[in-house]
Amino acid sequence: MKRNLNLIYKESIDDIDWKEVPRLLELVGMGFTDAEKHRISFENSFAAVFVFDTEKMIGLGRLISDGIRQSALYDIAVDPEYQGYGVGRRIVELLINKTPGCNFILYASPGKEDFYRKLNFRKMKTGMALFADPHRMSDGGFIEE
Repeated sequence: MKRNLNLIYKESIDDIDWKEVPRLLELVGMGFTDAEKHRISFENSFAAVFVFDTEKMIGLGRLISDGIRQSALYDIAVDPEYQGYGVGRRIVELLINKTPGCNFILYASPGKEDFYRKLNFRKMKTGMALFADPHRMSDGGFIEE
């Protein structure tokens, strides 16, 4: 049964309750830190999107980019109660439209790869990462070796 949604997509970091960011990331099982570090991360990003159902934050995402050739999507999250309504797809579309013509990379949470495949993302054969906490990333299923 479809809910009656009053979705608001905000592409500004002004007036964000930063305590809601780690709450939402934790809710979806993604890595999170304290609200202040998330504020700094979003402020230093090329673009950001926050989604609200009236006043409740239900989705978010951010883009890091040089604005010309390379872009990376991070922190794409949608409250599980709102998944399946196209919210995640719209977040990704809004962010990608900020840097048209760029290459885009991301790392998906294990089990979410099909969502990104539907948006035309493909696995890379040469993707490599150096994580600050490799044990956590290995335990979380993000790295193979």
